[in-house]
Amino acid sequence: MVNDLLTNRKEKIALTFSEDCLYLNIYTPADLMKNSRLPVMVWIHGGGLVVGGASTYDGLALSAQENVVVVTIQYRLGIWGFFSTGDEHSRGNWGHLDQVAALRWVQDNIANFGGNPSSVTIFGESAGGESVSVLVLSPLAKNLFHRAISESGVALTPVLFGKNVRPLAEHIAITAGCKATTSAVMVHCLRQKTDQELLETTLKLNLFKFNLREDSEKSHPFMPTVVDGVLLPKEPEKILAEKNFNTVPYIVGINKQEFGWIMPMVRMYSLLRQMHPSSLDP
Repeated sequence: MVNDLLTNRKEKIALTFSEDCLYLNIYTPADLMKNSRLPVMVWIHGGGLVVGGASTYDGLALSAQENVVVVTIQYRLGIWGFFSTGDEHSRGNWGHLDQVAALRWVQDNIANFGGNPSSVTIFGESAGGESVSVLVLSPLAKNLFHRAISESGVALTPVLFGKNVRPLAEHIAITAGCKATTSAVMVHCLRQKTDQELLETTLKLNLFKFNLREDSEKSHPFMPTVVDGVLLPKEPEKILAEKNFNTVPYIVGINKQEFGWIMPMVRMYSLLRQMHPSSLDP
């Protein structure tokens, strides 16, 4: 259901789960010439760094109409992609490292599909836009792309960037049936879990669900990006202040009616609070 809210698929194809997810799709114009060197657009899907996939986005129309090579990538999500203890035991940002690996693959191989590795634009929406922003800030992504577009999401988005991830790590570990005494204990225990057990843990976490009555600092609707000292050496604000980022042309904007699917719930909550304030108090 969440995937249907986040994507606009023409075909109702059942979505499946697998840790074996590091694939990408390539779309090229039908009249592509052997020696073509078309601009390349790499799409990074959204979904709160928790849900989504490349297969839900069809790049054929964009490729044909704009005469570009379109690449849609996948990356690890949720616990697999963004679990972090905030230290060396599990630094986090694994999904973003997958994105970097995909961009390296594009540099090495896209010429074989008629694309120009010297003209790569990365673009994404929501958590995909945040991912684009992270890649603009990351030294690991230097020279892997040449333009960037973030739609409705950047690294400064609070719910997608975690400065204190320890409580979430402990919550995940306890939900999975692990002890949360130390980072090493949590990571060791979680690594013993099967894919199915971690999926069941993910469902129990109620990720992508919003509690309008709960303190935003205690609510964990998404799995956040973190400062890991590798992909992101410092907080985004500091990197921006020091102007130590990838200097490429960059478009940032907000999609029309962004998050519109949750607004009725927000308005209803506000109305109920005005009418019956005591009934909604904790």
